[in-house]
Amino acid sequence: MSQATAFAFALFRAADAPTFLRRVLALDAATAAPTTFMLLIGAGTMGPLLGLPTELLRNVGFAFIPFVALVTWAAVSPSRGLALTVGLLNAGWVLACIGALVMGAIAPNALGMAFVAGQAVFVGVLAELQIIGARRL
Repeated sequence: MSQATAFAFALFRAADAPTFLRRVLALDAATAAPTTFMLLIGAGTMGPLLGLPTELLRNVGFAFIPFVALVTWAAVSPSRGLALTVGLLNAGWVLACIGALVMGAIAPNALGMAFVAGQAVFVGVLAELQIIGARRL
């Protein structure tokens, strides 16, 4: 079993609500931080590859910086309010991604569509787990 699989199973086996919530928030921070770095540093390469505007990708990366700080803080010191805030921000991100695709605000190629949709699904799962964790506190 890989370490990632072991972590995923451990996430759901947490006996107490604070541990569950801390793990979900840590997973969010551990995935949001490299995504932010990738968007900031690789926007010039990713934009043409995904059919998305380079400026948009870079600006999203800049917008993610305070989010990464917030979710990291929440993972270190979880509370119901912080977890709900992070969960609602994540839910808002999912709605923004889906809305941008549906409304035609962005017109990515097939790879870009998969990138945006995949991110929305993953972040949606995190949002749900964060809200569940906050409610369990």
